[in-house]
Amino acid sequence: MDRHTAPPRTNWTFLTNHARVLATIARDPGTRLRDIASHCDLTERAAQAIVTDLEKAGYLAHTRTGRRNRYEITPDTHLRHPADDHLHVAALLDLMTSGTDHSGATPHQLRAG
Repeated sequence: MDRHTAPPRTNWTFLTNHARVLATIARDPGTRLRDIASHCDLTERAAQAIVTDLEKAGYLAHTRTGRRNRYEITPDTHLRHPADDHLHVAALLDLMTSGTDHSGATPHQLRAG
């Protein structure tokens, strides 16, 4: 590489931490916050903040079962970016989780909308 060629950019990723957390929950709705954090390479505090963001935005809800939380994703919630707001979150999760069921619906039903 000569001095006029810029080095490749390696400090970006395709997915946000919010998408990673939501996909982790989609794979296992009973997962613990510490496991979400570990899987997504986040601190527990960051994972908790993201779960709170997702709940406040309506993408996610939780119920308490004993000492554990069980999460439920709202699959027909639209993506937030204006360029993608015609898509449901279920379509993204279907891609990220290889067809994991997100609400009792089939992958085909999740893509419809």
